[in-house]
Amino acid sequence: AIIWRLIGRVQFHHNPGVYEAGGSGFENELTDSLFDVRLRYQEQMDAVFGRYTVPEERPYCGKLPSAQRKANAPAVVFPIGEYNLVNLMAEIVDAYCEFVPKICRPGSDGHYGSTVEYDVFTVQALGRRIHYGAFYVSERKYRDAPDFYRDLIESGDAGAVMSALMRPEVEEKILRRVGEKAAALQACKSPSRAFLQPEAVSGFFRDVVIPLTREGEVLYLMNRSR
Repeated sequence: AIIWRLIGRVQFHHNPGVYEAGGSGFENELTDSLFDVRLRYQEQMDAVFGRYTVPEERPYCGKLPSAQRKANAPAVVFPIGEYNLVNLMAEIVDAYCEFVPKICRPGSDGHYGSTVEYDVFTVQALGRRIHYGAFYVSERKYRDAPDFYRDLIESGDAGAVMSALMRPEVEEKILRRVGEKAAALQACKSPSRAFLQPEAVSGFFRDVVIPLTREGEVLYLMNRSR
């Protein structure tokens, strides 16, 4: 889902105006950008439909409406009391906004609505992937070696927990796979479509997605009820 969203996003120019504070064009939105407003409206609707009642779906915005329905119960009932102790959406949004000008053509093309729509869906896909790792993957690692991780956690040494969680060989496979997938999805490239460089995707996963996932894993484990 992330790669598809990124491929969709590069079809539009950078459109820096959509990220300018106070530039949303909404009469009563004097400080937020168009991206900020689009994301907030999306999250408000998602909150009502229960999106944030599952751990891997974390919101960027605060003060969202209460869920009117609950999503399906998570497959794992975490022993953590509050999902929002692990929320990396601010870091995800910042990293994504820094990444966009590296993959998109510079300047503006006027397609601001489509631009922020892809932006919102991309950061949500990133958030889902990173928080899934933070909760489910770290919980699996903990359950595979509970005594080992319990000792590290009780020592309060987050750096040691981070080192224990690292799987360089797995991360290399992920980077190779996402690069190959980005290339495969664009194998029948039309001359009229912009191309998302596979190396850029691999680099984004290496520099942002994997480190933030590990950060989330550490945050989860350090707050885990033992």
